[in-house]
Amino acid sequence: MVAGILAALLSFVFAKIFGEPQVALAIAFEAAQDAAAGAAPEPEMVSRGVQASWGLLTAVLMYGAAYGGIFAIVFAFSYQRLAALSPRSMALLLAGIGFLTFVLIPDLKYPPNPPAVGQEETIALRTEMYFAMVGLSIAISMISLSVGRALSNVIGCWNATVCSIVLGLVLVAAVQFGLPDINEVPDNFPAVVLWRFREASIGMQIVLWSVLGLVFGALAEKCLPSPNGAMRKTA
Repeated sequence: MVAGILAALLSFVFAKIFGEPQVALAIAFEAAQDAAAGAAPEPEMVSRGVQASWGLLTAVLMYGAAYGGIFAIVFAFSYQRLAALSPRSMALLLAGIGFLTFVLIPDLKYPPNPPAVGQEETIALRTEMYFAMVGLSIAISMISLSVGRALSNVIGCWNATVCSIVLGLVLVAAVQFGLPDINEVPDNFPAVVLWRFREASIGMQIVLWSVLGLVFGALAEKCLPSPNGAMRKTA
């Protein structure tokens, strides 16, 4: 969880520098649209200043701590089971799998959107579809890893890895094709703002998972010997 909190702090800095300006532009667009339509602005439950500072920091810290705890559980289960890797290598491998599973694959189907994008009546549907995509992504990762492990003793580690990757890509394509598309971006919404917001969202996740893997691996290596090292000492 310490590694997750540190990763969250750096992600907050990234989001503050690259993400918040795009959010402000999207909110300004939404306000201009409401003013042009003669609609009264919605009352703020939480001020914009708090949202962009302490609110964002609190959310990111909780997010990072939660993922740090889950990451530790998965690491403890995987260490010395999946492969004879050092703690740092295992942590980086799991961080990469976590980024693909929880971020990249779901976001390819349902990318994050800034304010003013999306309709209120479809919030429930969009939420359900996104979490369904996350669940399917987890299932695809588990299936691919299981198939790779089963085939490694038959066709070798390299060929098994290639087969598991191909299987994962096929399953991802099938799921992406099967789930419904949701496109609620207004026609006059600035394309640059949308693109940069999504870039910032992905960049924030890259920072989070990269730092989590690097810091967790460094801390774990101080407590755990590598499997190869342990075997050499035993021998």
